[in-house]
Amino acid sequence: MSRWQYFFDAEEKKSFELPGSKPHYNPDRYGQVQHIALDLDLDISRQSFRGICTIILTPVRSNITQLTLDAVDLTIESVLIDNISQPFDYDGQIITINLLQPTTEVDLKIAIEYSKEKPQRGLYFIVPDEYYPNKPSQVWTQGEDEDSRYWFPCFDYPGQLATSEIIVKVPLEYIAISNGELFKVEELDGYKTYYWLQPQVHPTYLMTLAVGKFAEIEDKWQGTPVNYYVEKGRETEAKISMGKTPKMIEFFSQKYGYPYPYSKYAQVCVDDFIFGGMENTSTTILTDRCLLDEQASLDNRNTESLVAHELAHQWFGDLVVIKHWSHAWIKEGAASYAEVLWTEHEYGHDEGAYYLLKEARSYLQEDSSRYRRPIVTNVYREAIELYDRHLYEKGACVYHMIRGILGEELFDKFTHTFVNDHAHKTVETIDLLRSIEKATGYNLSPLFDQYVFRGGHPDFKINYSWDSESNLAIVTITQTQAKEDNGKFIDLFNLKIPLAFGYIRKGEKPDLKLLSLKLNKPEQVFYFPLAEKPDFISFDVGNYHLKTVKLEYGFAELKNQLNHDPDVTSRIYAAIAIGKKGNLEALKTLKEALENEGFWGVKVEIAKQLGKIKLNQATEVLIAHIQNDNAKVRRAIVEALTHHKNEASYQALKNIVINGDESYYVESSAINGLGKLATGNLEGKQEEIITILQQILTEKSGWNEVIRSSAINALSQLKTNEIAADIISQYTELGIPQPLRLTAIRCLGAISKGQKPDKLTSILEKFESMLSDTFFLTQMSLIGGLGQIEDSQAIALLTNLADTTPDGRVKRRAEEAINQLNSKLSSDKTLKNLQQEVDKLKEENQDLQSRLAKLEAVK
Repeated sequence: MSRWQYFFDAEEKKSFELPGSKPHYNPDRYGQVQHIALDLDLDISRQSFRGICTIILTPVRSNITQLTLDAVDLTIESVLIDNISQPFDYDGQIITINLLQPTTEVDLKIAIEYSKEKPQRGLYFIVPDEYYPNKPSQVWTQGEDEDSRYWFPCFDYPGQLATSEIIVKVPLEYIAISNGELFKVEELDGYKTYYWLQPQVHPTYLMTLAVGKFAEIEDKWQGTPVNYYVEKGRETEAKISMGKTPKMIEFFSQKYGYPYPYSKYAQVCVDDFIFGGMENTSTTILTDRCLLDEQASLDNRNTESLVAHELAHQWFGDLVVIKHWSHAWIKEGAASYAEVLWTEHEYGHDEGAYYLLKEARSYLQEDSSRYRRPIVTNVYREAIELYDRHLYEKGACVYHMIRGILGEELFDKFTHTFVNDHAHKTVETIDLLRSIEKATGYNLSPLFDQYVFRGGHPDFKINYSWDSESNLAIVTITQTQAKEDNGKFIDLFNLKIPLAFGYIRKGEKPDLKLLSLKLNKPEQVFYFPLAEKPDFISFDVGNYHLKTVKLEYGFAELKNQLNHDPDVTSRIYAAIAIGKKGNLEALKTLKEALENEGFWGVKVEIAKQLGKIKLNQATEVLIAHIQNDNAKVRRAIVEALTHHKNEASYQALKNIVINGDESYYVESSAINGLGKLATGNLEGKQEEIITILQQILTEKSGWNEVIRSSAINALSQLKTNEIAADIISQYTELGIPQPLRLTAIRCLGAISKGQKPDKLTSILEKFESMLSDTFFLTQMSLIGGLGQIEDSQAIALLTNLADTTPDGRVKRRAEEAINQLNSKLSSDKTLKNLQQEVDKLKEENQDLQSRLAKLEAVK
């Protein structure tokens, strides 16, 4: 499953474990489920369905007298075992079957007839309505983590694997796609019945169904069908977005040492999908928001990464299945790392390294601002809470560290061993360690103990100096995260990390003298006798370790590192260190590097640093490079200019807004940048900016509303402007295209900060009117908006949402927003009280001074 986008971040790190969290374990097993068969009849116009779920169960022991199955908010009409009706109890959550005959060694055939009207989870009906009359009619399912129980009775946990089949009756004009092989289609009286069989075992959360009036685009990999399903009229976008799939299947088949394991691979793009994608066995469901047009594909590889991520799950997650949710990082970390592997394979080593750096930064941001937790933990309220940046991005970084320790050949050998040994089986984290040891002899338990089974990462500070008299390089490495507690240091990491001294050779690649450092103390000083003074140093050569790094040494070495270190990540670290100097020398060095650097990712990072240097000359450098050939560099330059609030920056961005750019994202960033610049000296530009933004909202749209959404974002920067607030509010109405409406909802919260009390009241009333919207993405946007309104009424609305939502993800986000606002309001109240005390002291002091003055006068 793909990660979803976070819309706000807490300012203070909190505990991952919220009230109500508890240890979770797989339930006791009644036996082995051999097969699950669903016979479904969909009534799309009424948004209802009927079904018979048949489960073949081999009892694990005799004399079992009671079975319990997961089934939420279904109407249970009958329960049969071997065609004999059984007494049962149902509380809306669990079906308890009281067996007329205790179990023996003979298989049980459990048949449950049930129905559901207007389901809210598990199975989703997408239909046109008065606000969105052009919305397609579709049906799709989403099982992970434990939502299959919302559309069919089952033993709903990942440790139980079975074959499956889905028989579904739909109107003639619809196509039904499911797991495995389509072995029959029947037509009768204006309806089609599709018969799908999944012959390999898999868990219930990977069972799927997608129904729609789709166009089918056929492709192949070595004779295996690779098909793409989209709404008719979007066939070109499908080929642009998913056309590399056969090439990816070949790559992962080789990389994982196991040919693609299923008889077909389908990707179905659906409307209103609540995630980016879901890796159902042989049939991935994707959001139709991932479909790119020609212009969007110029500088958007997000869809390509999404396709790679979900495809990699066919091995990590579907072929090799996690036994319990607490080990979900095995599959999600592997699929996220597959994005890195594919990027490196398709676009080169530097591209892969930069992609990994962004993965690490994403995790680091969550760790620093939201919470810190072990990757593997079974303490939570709902398993879906685990699907965060620790699971995905940090998990990917752990795989990269394994690769760094083992090397390329042994990493591949371990991967092949793990996949082949555990195909069609369930695994836990210990199985990963055992496969590493079996294939390579390495025991990586120490690495897992530090990075997987506990939270955190090392924060390194690197100091370097050269003793010319003794020809000694002196390197001091500090683990700043280590804290002393009762005479012992906690959060200390014990790692072997490579260090290199670099020597620049004219016309040649730099020479690197490699050394290995054992780092296990809060601060360590190393002395290295060298024949000559190094031109630069490089810490963690290859940058395999997840960490933060601060470089604190001479400018000459930093400059040489920026210009000559062969590793892009090390060059980026040097650019950041130079940028912090903030002087003319730093500016000149970054300017030269921007002109000479060969990799766009490093140029992006240099542009970011130039945005932070508050000198007029930095503005000039950025504007001089605003026509860079690479759209991602242009975008970074535009965004850097928003930090230079002057007329030159304003005119440069305005020019892009008026004339456009071949990249949606560059144009979008320029539009958003106008709003950011309209403060301080440029506050007088607000009227002109609003006119420009209104014109954009009226005349443009762009792929996925990216252009108009940027105009709404720009308006939200005009904090005290009532006109801007009113415009944003208009775009929160139903009927506004969904991506634009979701943006407007979040931005309405953002602009509230500077509004007058009566306007704030109307904004809160608007939010209250939207609370009845049950769509997952709308609810997340409501939280994102309300979480920015520092008012007790916002807390009340968030509390209402948290108390009424059935979705654990929404509940958690709402509670985090409540805690964040309570903290801010409490802090503001404390500051207000302190200010009142200071004012009182000033008054008392003034009174005392007056009395002293009178006494002096009497004298």
